[in-house]
Amino acid sequence: MANALKDIYSIEFLKDFGDKVHKVYKEFDPEQFTACILSPPWDELQLKARIHRIAEKLGEYLPKPFEDSLQILFSINESCVGFPYLFLPDFVATYGRQEKHFELSMNALERFTQQSSSEFAIRPFLLIEPKRVMGYMLKWSLHENEHVRRFSSEGCRPRLPWGISLPMFKSDPSPIFKVLENLRADPSLYVRKSVANNLNDITKDNPKAVLELAQKWIGYSSETDWILRQGCRTLIRKANPTALALFGYTDFSDENPLFKNATLTVNPDELQIGDRCELNYSLDIIWNTPAHIRLEYGIDFIKSNGSSSRKLFLLSDKNVSSGKYLSGTHTHSFAHLTTRKHYPGIHRITLLVNGKEAAQTILNITGGKK
Repeated sequence: MANALKDIYSIEFLKDFGDKVHKVYKEFDPEQFTACILSPPWDELQLKARIHRIAEKLGEYLPKPFEDSLQILFSINESCVGFPYLFLPDFVATYGRQEKHFELSMNALERFTQQSSSEFAIRPFLLIEPKRVMGYMLKWSLHENEHVRRFSSEGCRPRLPWGISLPMFKSDPSPIFKVLENLRADPSLYVRKSVANNLNDITKDNPKAVLELAQKWIGYSSETDWILRQGCRTLIRKANPTALALFGYTDFSDENPLFKNATLTVNPDELQIGDRCELNYSLDIIWNTPAHIRLEYGIDFIKSNGSSSRKLFLLSDKNVSSGKYLSGTHTHSFAHLTTRKHYPGIHRITLLVNGKEAAQTILNITGGKK
């Protein structure tokens, strides 16, 4: 069984970090520092809580003036590379939020993000002074280092996973757009992915604003088009008409159909939780020119209260020619996941073409395996 991510903070890791600090600050006791961190309730703490605990204890063992403690960390930070060192930016967020430390804290987060990431640590500052911090984000979006440029986008995502929510940007994302404008054709895929994820976050609260931006940016460059396509992925999954049209998906209606003879079957049509079923689909494309289609199946999963909620799964996204016969088989597992628990009941399964229902069937889940 794989170790939990929180277990990266082993005794060996903590002692190694403590030794790094001790080499530049002789009063630092690596053994005592490690023992203090690992004392109860360490075993019960999850990943983010462990990161914060290390940051807090680090502040207790370093000199009290924030400026002096940072100088010690600056002298070792280039050897502190990777995800585990998120506690260094967290140290800044924990001890550097006073007004007199603001500029120093911003410089520290810029520095630390180049070896690890300051995307979580910047958020408490954004909540206090969003306009002032976004001025730094705008500057960082032009930085020569790709990690800093990514930080300028990732740090202001309204719905960053694991991060503090930014309600002011859910209400008004326009300050974010100013930053993303500088990154819309960034040469780094690492940065472009962040920009796309930021836009996708914004679509959850302001879909119209993202679509208006996309209509302005589309065609600027191949990199920009990729960002927009990924950034609008949730809108495409929801079959937003403007998004579908913007990215070239064929629009059709009952009066001007795209396909005919659509079928969807499930085998077996009754199973227990933990089993798999086989979905078989087919349809004839009758559009008179090549068509861009997104083929998905949706399952209306039964929830614990007996209601249902649909989840979509992609089958195909491509251009097809007129007269094309499309068919395929897909296996779906109803085993429990960390993100989804299954419940007994009748599950409606639907085949969708460009977000519109084409065929459907039902599956009966009778319960779990004994």
